[in-house]
Amino acid sequence: MTERKIIILVGDGMADYPIASLGGKTVLEAAQTPNMDTIAREGLLGLVRTVPEGMSPGSDTANLSIFGYNPKQYYTGRAPLEALNMGIELGARDVAFRLNIVTIEDGIMEDFSAHHIESKFGKEIMQAVAAGIAEKGIEFYAGVSYRNIMVWRDFPFAEITMTVPPHDIQGKAFAHYLPSGEGASRLIDIMERAGKIIFQMKNLADLKKTYGGNPTGIWLWGGGKKPQIQTLKERFGLFGYTISAVDLIHGIGRAAGLEPMRVDGATGYLDTNYEGKADAVLHAVSNANFVLCHVESPDESGHEGNLEHKLKAIEDFDARLVGRVLRGLEKFDDWSLLVLPDHPTPISLRTHSNEPVPFAIMKKVKGKCIGSRNAKGFSFDENSAAKTGVFIDHGYELIEHLL
Repeated sequence: MTERKIIILVGDGMADYPIASLGGKTVLEAAQTPNMDTIAREGLLGLVRTVPEGMSPGSDTANLSIFGYNPKQYYTGRAPLEALNMGIELGARDVAFRLNIVTIEDGIMEDFSAHHIESKFGKEIMQAVAAGIAEKGIEFYAGVSYRNIMVWRDFPFAEITMTVPPHDIQGKAFAHYLPSGEGASRLIDIMERAGKIIFQMKNLADLKKTYGGNPTGIWLWGGGKKPQIQTLKERFGLFGYTISAVDLIHGIGRAAGLEPMRVDGATGYLDTNYEGKADAVLHAVSNANFVLCHVESPDESGHEGNLEHKLKAIEDFDARLVGRVLRGLEKFDDWSLLVLPDHPTPISLRTHSNEPVPFAIMKKVKGKCIGSRNAKGFSFDENSAAKTGVFIDHGYELIEHLL
């Protein structure tokens, strides 16, 4: 069993493409990130492919790699991972679908999050939909904000229904991206009925006034069955925690044998509690040897196409989380710290892409920092990482570099 403390800090979607308004720099290049730069210069900087070639560049596949699991071997769908964290029991024939509360106007997917609907509002929506679609074998579960789950018990088909993530089609006519394949007609019917139920909610106007947001419908995607994977303790002797505002990360963590650590004020958006997450990381490594902390806000800003927000999200991630963790780790003698995005979420695309992402690893052994220091004069960004010549083609092998 390893005695080293393993810490992974994930800035979801931080990587990007060069942007003309930034003088051809990426957001990471333009942002002030002194703490991530320090990790890069004092340790190992390089590029890693977190999304295997031929697979969709989702946070699910990318983060499975970061946790040390080959997505081609272990990925069964996004929704079952989230369902696992929500305590939803899935049988061998059950299929879980991710259910986004969305804003659709004039046939266009206007917003995949119903303008970041608040959880209390989302719960009201889910209760109304569940009451209006009371069918045997179909179950609805409220999650965080726009992120919810629908379970189809005893799924009768051999192949999981093909679906498209709503964040991939913002600003597009949704009719071209409806579910297809086996089970599609029932999913489409449920989505159509749910939209009518939401429209007819008697307290809808009051809820909008109280909470904001603009829910007009639901979108089902990311279906899959319960995954079966070996825990990190069984593989590497690692035990510990996940820290995140989203169920996906905690779901992967639970499958890997980790415990979720909740942080008050962790919202998954720009207003998330960075300091609370940093303090949770330091508390976690005092009681365990592994912690993964995930921050969603750069990804959300990328989906919005909001450059100002993404710059702020990255700079807050660096100053308020990474820097605070670095200072707190000074009291420990043996640790490895990894910082990276899970995938790019380019401002120009407003969705994920599958290019390799920069990573930096800083290690301390017996009180002294060790590393290749292959990035002297460089910073933590895509171009600097490429210049080092370090490239890890299989992202799931990255965890072994930490050990």
